[in-house]
Amino acid sequence: MPATFYAGSNWQQSSEPITIVQVHEANIWPIADNAIAAKDEIEDGLHPVVAIGGRTAADGRPLNMTGVVVTCLEGLVEAEDVVQINTADGAIVRQYVHNVLTYSEAVPASWETAPVVGQPVYVDDSAALGAGVTLSMSPFNSTGTLKNPLAGYLWYCQDEYADSTVGGPNVDPTFDGTLAEESVEQEYCVLLINSARDLS
Repeated sequence: MPATFYAGSNWQQSSEPITIVQVHEANIWPIADNAIAAKDEIEDGLHPVVAIGGRTAADGRPLNMTGVVVTCLEGLVEAEDVVQINTADGAIVRQYVHNVLTYSEAVPASWETAPVVGQPVYVDDSAALGAGVTLSMSPFNSTGTLKNPLAGYLWYCQDEYADSTVGGPNVDPTFDGTLAEESVEQEYCVLLINSARDLS
């Protein structure tokens, strides 16, 4: 399982669209002190997908804005770090995604074994997710009552399109395989979306 948020040169799978907003680190989750379990610190060069806003239902949690961290500018204290986040609909980024679908008594109870293109993924602050993971396939977190904000949808990476030269030599798409019926944190590309989908 990843011990750090996604880094490296290939996290960005689309150059556009870009809509950058600046937010104090204290206003994003789940990272560091803003997570149920130990998470990696935000620093420049790491690119997690995060939610912006409160983590409780009363704070509008299921409708939180989401986006991917682009850069981090350190302030005098950690809570004052300024994080630049791309909140644009349609941006595609590479991320670790946990395959949990449901929780029972705070632990994963069912898992996705055959993910498909277009499957929704959510910002999830459950302790079951590794230190470098902020996304899961579960619409609820491990409390069973708190809805997770929609982050986007599983999508093809640049080199996963059949009969295409985009991104260089093509490989078998991630979606061709199956996952074990247990907790798996796999790399996927995610097409980000920022339109609220909570209809309750």
